[in-house]
Amino acid sequence: CQILRCSSEYLAAPPAARCSALRSYARCTRRAARTCRGDLAYHSAVQGIEDLMIQNNCSKEGPTSAPRPPARRRLQPGDVCDYERSFVSRHGTAPSYQHCAAFGAPHVRTFHDDFHTCRVEGSWPLLDNDYLFVQATSSPVAKGSNATVTTKLTIIFKSRKECIEQKVYQAELGNLPAAFRDGSATGGSGPGGSSLAIHERVPGQLVEIRASYIGTTVAVRQAGRQLSFAIRTAREVAEAFGPEQDLQLCVGGCPRGQRLARGRRGQGGRLARAAEALCRQLLPVEDLYFQACVFDVRSSGDASLALAALGALEDARRFLPGTRSLHLFQ
Repeated sequence: CQILRCSSEYLAAPPAARCSALRSYARCTRRAARTCRGDLAYHSAVQGIEDLMIQNNCSKEGPTSAPRPPARRRLQPGDVCDYERSFVSRHGTAPSYQHCAAFGAPHVRTFHDDFHTCRVEGSWPLLDNDYLFVQATSSPVAKGSNATVTTKLTIIFKSRKECIEQKVYQAELGNLPAAFRDGSATGGSGPGGSSLAIHERVPGQLVEIRASYIGTTVAVRQAGRQLSFAIRTAREVAEAFGPEQDLQLCVGGCPRGQRLARGRRGQGGRLARAAEALCRQLLPVEDLYFQACVFDVRSSGDASLALAALGALEDARRFLPGTRSLHLFQ
């Protein structure tokens, strides 16, 4: 509800322009009617405007005063490579963020909170926009299985001349490096080079890449015989792509022909019960992460794959603080 903004714009108007300010105030409240319908301050303002129009002998028709633009903090040197500060300077408000993850079979949680289990053998793009390209390479989880797991991840941070040089990060099973392919751990020697940096959180198991120049954090994990990917990125960055970049698993999920059902489909009851018991110990909430855990352990017979779902849930908890969308249900 924007009623406070409407009121502050009216109060900031000079006394000589009282009638035009009141007409602007009335127009602002009409625009806010839908979202402020249940707000007491809104109804008080509407009644107050009518009284003030009568007291000041103002007609309802006539010119209105232009609203003052919100005060914005001056962009400081170096802010250009700090996305959040730059966004606040440009818009006067904090940016919004989105989360995507790919783990296990692989299961994909899209930016829009869709949840798919995919059969995507070979190389598929998770992201392909103006700032990032992320490709996952998958192989069958077990001989004869329809399910696949990610065995290689390639992440390209595209060059931003004022901040970083192009950097490529590549992880494979058994090799989770704490550096880019050129051996560096930052975005280069320029003034904004530190706005891209790699941090090894758990050697061989968890690497975090922070790209503050685009408001993005990436987590790459190895759990069992698979790699997991998770990202928190600014909405503006996630949506910076054209129609030719239409295949992105983080945006649209996996294609319909490549989606797998997570049901039991008549598989061994004993193995299914054992998988459920194991996953329930790690994931007590029976949400889609729990279902993914059961599917992975049952499909592969590999108990270590339960850690993939646990790691993905931990990433979601870090990347979606204070939201109700942490747990997804069918």
